[in-house]
Amino acid sequence: MKTLLKRAVLFFTLPICISGYFSSPAAADSTADLILSTQCQGSYNIDIWRNYRSGELLYRAISPNGNLSLGGGTSQATEGVRVYKFGSGNYEYWVWDGTLDDPQAGTLEVYQNNRLLMRQACTRR
Repeated sequence: MKTLLKRAVLFFTLPICISGYFSSPAAADSTADLILSTQCQGSYNIDIWRNYRSGELLYRAISPNGNLSLGGGTSQATEGVRVYKFGSGNYEYWVWDGTLDDPQAGTLEVYQNNRLLMRQACTRR
């Protein structure tokens, strides 16, 4: 009887657990809203998130050079184009959302000590 009860419990709870796991939103989705997702030259994938509670801007980059996560970003409109800026030590990361000619295009710029190190063309994903 105990074996039958264990099998019955397993039979009913396992599908519930599995469906709950796959239907749950991703961890980042539960605390922040994705506001920009771009794919840049050189295999850089950049996502900009806004924390629901604090409004803090978050930068997430996946690249051949490794992954980078930054918080405390700023956002401003410049000549009709939005730019997101993030800093880490002597480095600054600027993500331009669109261009005057193409709102689906953008640019990733990396500065070290206010000197441009890298500029990559990007497109929205």
